[in-house]
Amino acid sequence: MAGKRTDRKARRARTARLVAIAAAAVTVTATLAWGNAAAAAAADTPDAKAAAPAAKKSKASKFALVSPDIGQGKTLSEDQVFNSFGCKGKNLSPELHWSGAPEGTKSFALMVHDPDAPTGSGFWHWIVYNIPADVDHLPAEAGDPKKPGLPKGAVQGRTDFGTVGYGGPCPPPGKPHHYHFRLFALKVPKLEVPADATAAMIGFNVNANKLAEADLVGLYGR
Repeated sequence: MAGKRTDRKARRARTARLVAIAAAAVTVTATLAWGNAAAAAAADTPDAKAAAPAAKKSKASKFALVSPDIGQGKTLSEDQVFNSFGCKGKNLSPELHWSGAPEGTKSFALMVHDPDAPTGSGFWHWIVYNIPADVDHLPAEAGDPKKPGLPKGAVQGRTDFGTVGYGGPCPPPGKPHHYHFRLFALKVPKLEVPADATAAMIGFNVNANKLAEADLVGLYGR
């Protein structure tokens, strides 16, 4: 009798374990099913649907600025260097190309700045704004106000040389300076600034309307 009672206890114990395992399996299955249903429901919400295009857009090509005349992080050639103040370059603005502008871009602005200039605020070398949204490049020498290189409607601002148009690098002797060619995609077709606006005023309006920014950096020292 003792042996039979022992067998019955063992069977009951095994049965209890199987029931517990089955119950756990049901709980896991229900949890997974609820999770899948919740995920599907979340994906069907207006917010999720609105976010989907943004997620796809984030995988789109990056806004980029390139030049056959300037290598990223490379030394600028004498063609781009200023031709005064002890420098003897050709002072030719480089050819520039860009791609990947974000949706909603209505114009572009280009601002070329040397943050290493010993002025306390750097030095502005070239400013172009109101570049139409359907333009994707500037030809070489577009920065010469005496030549027709700029696209129709584009405006050149006054640089820290005190003149309108491109003014190339000419740093004091010492370590090479960094020349940032920054192209901005803007959400407005035109900047509402005076014709004689300073670089600071143009920069303020550019940043207030910026959708995206691409940066190409050249080096030069003497």
